[in-house]
Amino acid sequence: MKKIFAKILPLFLVLWSFASSGQVDSTTQTTDSVNIAQFQEQNQKLIEAEKQRIADSLRKAELESELAALKSANDLRKESLEKQLKEIEENNKSRIAYKKAHIDSLRNSNEGFPVIGVKKDTLFLIYSKIGAFVPGERATNISKKIEALYDDNYFKADSILVQKSDNTYDIVYGETIIMSVSENDALWYGKSMPELAGDFKNTIKESVVKARKENSWLKFIGRIGLVILVIIIARLFIWLIGKGYAKLLIEIQLKKDKWLKDLSYRDYTFLAVEQELQVILLLLKLLRWFVYAVLLYITLPIIFSIFPFSRDWADALFHLIWSPFKGVLVAIWEYLPKLFSILVIYFVMRYVIRFVKYIFGEIEKEKLKISGFHPDWAMPTYSIVRFLLYAFMFVLIFPYLPGSDSDIFKGVSVFIGILFSLGSSSAIANIIAGLVITYMRPFKIGDRIKIGDVAGDVVEKTLLVTRIKTIKNEIITIPNSSVLTGNTTNYTIVSQQEGLIVNTKVTIGYDVPWKTVHQALIDAALKTEMIRPQPAPFVLQTSLDDFYVSYQINAYTKEASKQALIYSILHQNIQDVCNERGIEIMSPHYRAARDGSTSTIPADYLPKDYKAPGFKVEIDNEKETQ
Repeated sequence: MKKIFAKILPLFLVLWSFASSGQVDSTTQTTDSVNIAQFQEQNQKLIEAEKQRIADSLRKAELESELAALKSANDLRKESLEKQLKEIEENNKSRIAYKKAHIDSLRNSNEGFPVIGVKKDTLFLIYSKIGAFVPGERATNISKKIEALYDDNYFKADSILVQKSDNTYDIVYGETIIMSVSENDALWYGKSMPELAGDFKNTIKESVVKARKENSWLKFIGRIGLVILVIIIARLFIWLIGKGYAKLLIEIQLKKDKWLKDLSYRDYTFLAVEQELQVILLLLKLLRWFVYAVLLYITLPIIFSIFPFSRDWADALFHLIWSPFKGVLVAIWEYLPKLFSILVIYFVMRYVIRFVKYIFGEIEKEKLKISGFHPDWAMPTYSIVRFLLYAFMFVLIFPYLPGSDSDIFKGVSVFIGILFSLGSSSAIANIIAGLVITYMRPFKIGDRIKIGDVAGDVVEKTLLVTRIKTIKNEIITIPNSSVLTGNTTNYTIVSQQEGLIVNTKVTIGYDVPWKTVHQALIDAALKTEMIRPQPAPFVLQTSLDDFYVSYQINAYTKEASKQALIYSILHQNIQDVCNERGIEIMSPHYRAARDGSTSTIPADYLPKDYKAPGFKVEIDNEKETQ
């Protein structure tokens, strides 16, 4: 039954509305087609008479005014004016007599246009036109205004009044002119204009009052019925939306493998099928609640508008939601010129920045050379120029931002600036240090450097920090302010040209000739990989200690980033060469007695029949005999 009722009710309402409108239209068209043809000839003849009446009225008013201004009763001018007034009165009587005779000749053939009351009864007829409104149009407009009086919930019958106008008597209600009674209307009814206007007023008032009394309970019951009908229709829509939503969910679940595929690019999947399904379900849920909200927003004003006491609620609810929405739309529309200016500034600045990036890119690739400007300055300088260009762009855009001239916007901007200044002093110090380091050029990416106790390769250099990778694969981040205030050792800059000098110290006893030690250390250095033969390694004797001599071997290499490996191999070669040549390496605080002590040289380098020498004791026999 619900489904049948849901299908039949809208169809019935549509057919009823069409039938009603068709009935009214057919009646109106029939009446118009009969009467308009009859009135055309009449109105054409009465136009000239009406024009003459208006002209006589104006002339009469002028003469009466001039006559009142005259003081002398014997004035000839006064007599002339009185005579002209009499002539106008005679013309007026003749004109009225002519119009009355002409109207009397039309009474039998002209039925007039009915003014319809609230109860669909004929209140009176309209026979003549006023201005551009023909009798049919006048009757229709008066009927609509009477219907509006009936619908006015605050209607007061005593407020319907008759007011005299220039050439007519108007029946008014508040500021609304219900109708105007002309001289032609009075002639058709054989009455004066004030008398006819009073009759029409009473007729309209009685019609409205009587209809309101008869239909008050019927109206109330009908309004309750309309409320129930609106609720039923709204509930039906909600039921249909719920059913459609459930069926749509089932359809999506059944065909998700057919409709949906992983959203991916190469090996990376942005959204899997299940994730896409969750997004779609969320969107559908939001859409359903949005439709519910729209339906509620439409239903409530309709319900409120049915009862007179709640009609203001409907307007308030409508404006409550529509006013902000309208304000947003109007603000967006008014902001479009400024938005267009912002877009133009942005796109122009974007291409300027692209051009600047291209220039600095050419400098970095050394295709474009500028005297005194190093290629490694290109990208840092580009970053600075880009920042300045963006800052300039923001300065140009700022006046076009919404609310930029308001005190609140300015206050928030100042507050954010203060917070930024107080909270970023160290960051700004690091940025300035980063700029100074960039143009000092103490190192670049890939250089082997040492900052304080940290040594390693530079892997990243930003405006805030410098990151170093040690030989143990540790990434150490050092603030640029610490870099600037400390000492930085760069092992790479000179190594590619002259070579980096690696050096190590060994201690040898005084019993080994220094020339032998020098040659052994040089040979050990030349045997080491990544040590350059030219310039040749050299040895320095750094000190003569109590039990040994300190020798320092110095050798050149271009592999600054492999110092640990070079030192390790060099130390191995020094041990091997010294052992092969029978040179004992005397470590600090080590002392050897040559008589009776085993050599410090490893056994692999000693002869197989090697034996530790015994202690040598000499006795002076001569001294003993004495």
